[in-house]
Amino acid sequence: MLDSHHAQAIRARIARIPIVDTLRMRDFDLEPGVCRATVPRQRVFDGVFESLHGGILMTVADSIACFAILTLTSADQLMTTTDMNIRFLAPCLTDVRATARVIKRGKSMCPVSVELHDTNGTLVAVAQVNYLLLHRMPTRTVPAET
Repeated sequence: MLDSHHAQAIRARIARIPIVDTLRMRDFDLEPGVCRATVPRQRVFDGVFESLHGGILMTVADSIACFAILTLTSADQLMTTTDMNIRFLAPCLTDVRATARVIKRGKSMCPVSVELHDTNGTLVAVAQVNYLLLHRMPTRTVPAET
């Protein structure tokens, strides 16, 4: 079971992430190494086949993987995605329920597996996301205007 103060700090961080609001992610369930959440299907995010766009499913997988890692680190841990892959198995015509499980929390790398199901329980996609845990915020430069 996750410490309630840690869970509250993670939820506060999640609430500050703009894509969470845009996609209307909800029903976050946190436990050590695991995050579950629901994303409602919004037709504005459908792709060419009138189902939830694959890029949106990838975004959900990436986000939920990050939140699962936060259950094993401090809530303010800096990290970045290094790579990810996803396999689409069925069209998602309903809300999507994502479950992310940390495979291994290393010193710097942290791979996470993610399953995405529709509301009928059909497995619509599986993903693996790798994160690099950072010790400081990377330098960011704004390109000069021309």
